[in-house]
Amino acid sequence: MTASTANDQRFREFKMPDVGEGLTEAEILKWYVQPGDTVTDGQVVCEVETAKAAVELPIPYDGVVHELNFGEGVTVDVGTVIISVDTDPGAGPVAAAAAPAAEAPAAPEEDEEPQGRQAVLVGYGAAPSSTKRRPRRQQPGVPAQPAALQAELNGHAAPAVAPAPVAAPAPAPAPAPAASAPAAGRPLAKPPVRKLAKDLGIDLATVAPTGPEGIITREDVYAAAAPAPAPAVAVPAAVAPAPVPAVVSADRERRVPVKGVRKATAQAMVASAFTAPHVTEFITVDVTRTMKLVQELKQDPDMAGLRVNPLLLVAKAFLIAIRRHPDVNAAWDEANQEIVYKDYINLGIAAATPRGLIVPNIKDAGTKTLPQLATELAELVSTAREGKTSPAAMSGGTVTITNVGVFGVDTGTPILNPGESAILAFGAVKLQPWVHKGKVKARQVTTLALSFDHRLIDGELGSRLLADIAAVLEQPRRLITWG
Repeated sequence: MTASTANDQRFREFKMPDVGEGLTEAEILKWYVQPGDTVTDGQVVCEVETAKAAVELPIPYDGVVHELNFGEGVTVDVGTVIISVDTDPGAGPVAAAAAPAAEAPAAPEEDEEPQGRQAVLVGYGAAPSSTKRRPRRQQPGVPAQPAALQAELNGHAAPAVAPAPVAAPAPAPAPAPAASAPAAGRPLAKPPVRKLAKDLGIDLATVAPTGPEGIITREDVYAAAAPAPAPAVAVPAAVAPAPVPAVVSADRERRVPVKGVRKATAQAMVASAFTAPHVTEFITVDVTRTMKLVQELKQDPDMAGLRVNPLLLVAKAFLIAIRRHPDVNAAWDEANQEIVYKDYINLGIAAATPRGLIVPNIKDAGTKTLPQLATELAELVSTAREGKTSPAAMSGGTVTITNVGVFGVDTGTPILNPGESAILAFGAVKLQPWVHKGKVKARQVTTLALSFDHRLIDGELGSRLLADIAAVLEQPRRLITWG
């Protein structure tokens, strides 16, 4: 067994996995280990953020962390090695370095053409040759430097510092600039990074690489595209006073790359807004009795330990109204030009998180009892705020509720979650003058807004659905009679 084969078995590489639904990249949010740390199979080593959510990645090996290939905040393509583990740390120092050193190719002969730029990416080396080369003629009084010259030819190092006589009489070093020119003229970068640079109008030759082996990363391109306010301040100080507006403008602007959850949300909302014909209807309703029921349920022993709030009863009212109008629960199949009616309700709850808006859903919410619905609703919101929502929890939704009332907003015109038929906006509950039993009294009032896909739901059906939701909230006994 060669040293290279032994090392391949000893050092195991862990690649960025596809953590759900064909995602192509993920950003490393946090490393939980560092080189030299001992890890075990199944131990979480890092947290990454995809376009769906933040996910923790476990390592499938036992051993000692050998190397972290990327730092925190770097976006990595799926399938790229992000960490390597030494599975046999007791075997001593790595033996791979000796073999390549002994087999290092000799410098090109004076009558030989250079064989092009050598690959310098991780995992590549100089191609082996079966041709034996005769030793190069040595200049009198000048020590041989094969390793330095080879590094220079590879474009991997600066030209070796050597006495002037070496370059003058010997013709061999002459091809070195031509061989190293392609390496300098074509910076190392992956195809997605090259496309990003092209889209942003950035010349990769002007970008300072920070990746391993001098590879240019996405963050390097974004950094090159971002404005640099520091030089703008320094130049006027050295040359002449600059107009104040130019400096102030630079200080008042921030550019943040759109990625992860926020990027996915933006793309989904644009697709939804310009694909599904939206209709939004509004209704203002007296929810005084519902708010009273909320207080009573908080004191109910059967609801002890559960989170009871107005959103819980709004969700239940929404589910009951859909049960009375099942044709609302559908999806549009553009490819087959069909309407898909669904006998299950996956109720999405829009949740604002530090990384953006996400919409996890409660599976089969229509079959849940009120205590079960309260339990799942609390877990859903808590998990979302911690950034731990899985991609599976955000797929397959049929309808959604967005609670804009928690921000003191009366209502809005919500945009459908892609693939869903309706979304209900629950506004702030406020004490307002209201005609009740023929007299003007102070009552708890809120406004509901229902947006729906007009391809699936016509005006009559949408109006009946919204009216039934309001009826349940106005007379919560309908939770029993209609439920």
